Amino acid sequence: MALSNERLIGKMAMLGVLDESYLPEIEKLGWKYCVGKAGSMDSQKVVAAIETAAKSENIIQTGIYRETHSLYHAIMEAFHGVTRGQVQLGTVLRTVGLRFIVVRGNPYEKKEEGDWVAVALYGTIGAPVKGLEHEAIGLGINHI
Repeated sequence: MALSNERLIGKMAMLGVLDESYLPEIEKLGWKYCVGKAGSMDSQKVVAAIETAAKSENIIQTGIYRETHSLYHAIMEAFHGVTRGQVQLGTVLRTVGLRFIVVRGNPYEKKEEGDWVAVALYGTIGAPVKGLEHEAIGLGINHI
């Protein structure tokens, strides 16, 4: 029942979003993942881009509510980290440019524990003026 130190889904997601050379390590675990980029002054567009990528790459099943629901919560938790708790962008005159990864797998020793989903975001946030931004990172993990 213990969480396996060799199968830390959040750690693998963070490493994967920061450095694509870690992606083969995710594959070795037999996990699914997708990577992409999203940038906007509209948080709904960022959430939609991540959700669309996860669905189109078959990370989650489109017609299964619990899978979409789990992904949504992982995205919002990661976005919460990027935005420092204020999940607003354009309404407070800020924008993001993010890389993302969605990882799905079982981080536990027992396969009966089932799959989890991790979403990691890395990029910039700041005023909608080039050069007036700073780095930000966020991670969200949820069971499916």
